[in-house]
Amino acid sequence: MSEVLPQSEKTEKTPYVAPSINGLLRRIESYDPAADLDMIRRAYAVAEQAHREQARDNGEPYIIHPIAVANILAGFRMDATTIAVGLLHDTVEDTGVTHASLRADFGEEIASLVDGVTKLTRLELQSDRTKQAENFRKLVLAMSRDIRVLIVKLADRLHNMRTLHYVQRQDRRQRIARETMDIYAPLAERIGMDRVKTELQNLSFAQLEPEADATIRARLNFLRGHGADVIEQVRKELTELCVEAGLPEVEVTGREKSPYSIWAKMQKRNVAFEQLSDIMAFRVLVPSRDACYIALGAIHGAYPTIAGRFKDYISTPKSNGYQSLHTGVTLRHPRNQKIEVQIRTSEMHDLAENGVAAHWAYKERPGAVASETEVVALGLNKLRWVQDLLEILEDSGAPDEFLENTKLELYQDQVFCFTPKGQLISLPRGATPIDFAYAVHSQVGDACVGAKINGRLMPLRHELQNGDQVEIMTARGGTPSASWERFVVTGKARARIRRHVALQQRQVNIDNGRTALAKAFRQEGADGSEKVLESILRDLRQATVEDLYVAVGNGQIGPRDVVNTAYPELRQAPRAPRMVPGLSPRIGSSAHHAAGRASGAGSVLTGVGAGISTHFAGCCHPLPGDPIVGIIAQGKGITVHTRQCQNLAGFSSSPERFLEIDWDYDVLAKSGQNAPHIGRVSVIAANEPAVLATLTNTASKHHGGVVNLRIVNRQLDFMEILVDLEVRDLRHLSAMIAALRAAQGVMQVERARN
Repeated sequence: MSEVLPQSEKTEKTPYVAPSINGLLRRIESYDPAADLDMIRRAYAVAEQAHREQARDNGEPYIIHPIAVANILAGFRMDATTIAVGLLHDTVEDTGVTHASLRADFGEEIASLVDGVTKLTRLELQSDRTKQAENFRKLVLAMSRDIRVLIVKLADRLHNMRTLHYVQRQDRRQRIARETMDIYAPLAERIGMDRVKTELQNLSFAQLEPEADATIRARLNFLRGHGADVIEQVRKELTELCVEAGLPEVEVTGREKSPYSIWAKMQKRNVAFEQLSDIMAFRVLVPSRDACYIALGAIHGAYPTIAGRFKDYISTPKSNGYQSLHTGVTLRHPRNQKIEVQIRTSEMHDLAENGVAAHWAYKERPGAVASETEVVALGLNKLRWVQDLLEILEDSGAPDEFLENTKLELYQDQVFCFTPKGQLISLPRGATPIDFAYAVHSQVGDACVGAKINGRLMPLRHELQNGDQVEIMTARGGTPSASWERFVVTGKARARIRRHVALQQRQVNIDNGRTALAKAFRQEGADGSEKVLESILRDLRQATVEDLYVAVGNGQIGPRDVVNTAYPELRQAPRAPRMVPGLSPRIGSSAHHAAGRASGAGSVLTGVGAGISTHFAGCCHPLPGDPIVGIIAQGKGITVHTRQCQNLAGFSSSPERFLEIDWDYDVLAKSGQNAPHIGRVSVIAANEPAVLATLTNTASKHHGGVVNLRIVNRQLDFMEILVDLEVRDLRHLSAMIAALRAAQGVMQVERARN
């Protein structure tokens, strides 16, 4: 849905002229001569009549928006039914047209699709997060029934984002842009519509980070002026290499990366624009799958490759069907510039740009049948990730929790792992054996007790790598551990773990509540049977006796309140409160000493007033060099967290508690080694006596110290250790981690967060 300008707010009236759809009809006929153009005309007539009295924010007739959406869908080469839905998608929401009238005029299929898009449109009308999350459930359910609902919704959102600058209120523009960035761009990526995803991200980025967007665009313009010929020179070089390798039919194009992708890479690597070396990307289109590998060999033979940048998505496609070869190389002297090269066929490119929409016609039109490979690659026969979202919907309790877990599922930089039988499982980067187990099946995840990675027993928090073979060990009656939630990364796993923990906690509350009520009624010598409790459920605003037990068990309702509600005559007159003098802290006490020591943190921070107690959070252990933020706690001063700390989400409802602070690097430079900080690392090492000595000796050799060490998990082959190191700053910690990784007997070292 787009913004509607009421007639009363129009500044001037102009004669209404219905726009033509002849261009749209010609466009449809160019790729689908058998399309039902009469149905398109009838859909336009209904939409034009329904929206005749409405205008958009820029004063244009509202019908411009449905026509634009239909043209976007035609650009995807969608079927006539979907394009008709694009024309009609706002009629039920904004006009007097009803679902019944659409069904009578166009049939059940179109009416149902319009109804699905209408329900999704209400997402945009919600400012309350809980309502938005509740309506987001409808998105998942609608997608599971017909993916065309999502394709129409993406076209609708794309046109609204292109015209977002006409919305007057900045807060509304930013809310729509944030929703686009968080929900619709990832959804476009998951169905393979890369072109739509990129445009949505760039349009959203311009609204959310206007200064960063303007700076990057200005920098790109500067580079374009000083190296306009570089792209053309490299394009010719790549073309000549492919021709020499026996590939005369090759098309090479060069482009700059988009502003948002550059900004995202800067954030991920924590580097400035000038430090990015691969802002240019080149695409090589060849005639066949075999030719992709021939072109790859030719390019690798001519240029030095960049380690870790080669990815083969042809032999192992992404879950959305994307196929391509990616590699990074360094240009010859004197340029010495790094570039990214993508190699694919024209068919692969079409799928990469338009995803599911690229071959929708194969599935829909009579006489045209997609190959089994195409259908599987596109996910048209089974959208596995949509099924995962449905499971999250079932397992998540609160709407906010569902929205959070869904976002986890949408953002995926993938790794590919295998079961012992060779089944391929795609997971997000950073996934663990627990995530793998839940991806295989929810019951496998619930019963998981251990995992073997490439034949070796490894901890359940181990980070999986591309190509790992994972064997999950299960136990009958096994249940998820609440601690798993701290390291799983998929929304499906987190939703399932939370569901189990919630059910477990509910049972504990039921038992505690039942015991507390029995004791309270017994003390009064009164009847506390379930029959009595059922009679007061309405007064206590509880649905069932079990819910009442839960409310008492978690402290929401006091046992005495229940007794008094059942037997009002037992109420006692309230006692006058006793005045208790406050307790003064003893001078020299440990608490006083700790507070004084913590307040010293303020001396190395800017943005903190004099005399304010400041201490570093124990969840993320911020170090000089980390981006930081302060959280104000009444009576406790300021707690310093890293900006990546997961616990900051708990303060999102209280933005007034956030304080902009930074490190005072001048003070830190003067203090030198006299101002140590604590950096916490997680170490996985062989279960050998000498390992602990190796850790302490390595830390000492690199001018650090082990101030605390705790073995959190010990198995036959390995042990998992949390080590608190005394370091100067983030760079010192990184050097310590590198040294520990090289130490004998150490398998893995990572900075521990949260």
